[in-house]
Amino acid sequence: YTNAGKSTLLNTLTHSQVFVENKLFATLDPTSRRLRFPRDFEVIVTDTVGFIRDLPRDLLEAFAATLEELDDADLLLHVVDVSNPQCEEQMESVGRILEQLELQYKRTIVVFNKRDRVTPELVERKLARHGGVAVSALDRGTLMPLILAMQEQVQAVLIEDWDALPPSPAEH
Repeated sequence: YTNAGKSTLLNTLTHSQVFVENKLFATLDPTSRRLRFPRDFEVIVTDTVGFIRDLPRDLLEAFAATLEELDDADLLLHVVDVSNPQCEEQMESVGRILEQLELQYKRTIVVFNKRDRVTPELVERKLARHGGVAVSALDRGTLMPLILAMQEQVQAVLIEDWDALPPSPAEH
């Protein structure tokens, strides 16, 4: 969703300086950066345009080029501003858009951002209801649970991809 902290999270995860501004559609083009995991492998993390509720179909089509990045992704991070009173509705809106794009079955980690702006009890309720992890994108010290969850999901994708490979000639 727009203004959830996606660009800030990308910057903190990857030690980058992607443009960040508190306004609608500050990110209009996908931006990718490399993230190295503690276990010595790397992934590409891409910041995409944020959604808005009831995004008109023609506007969704206009964003199709930037949203194509989602189709190529092995893992989606659904970044949610947990401090926004409408975060539940925003999550539902993103879910509907992912369905329209036929991406609802992609591996996804819900990232409740801005946890420093709400009570720990609210964060726990959201995590209990939706799963995921809670972070403050401005505080690198809160990101390890997210990094570990990402690493676990990426490793699962690698195993699936490995298992899907045809047998080598030596295995016949």
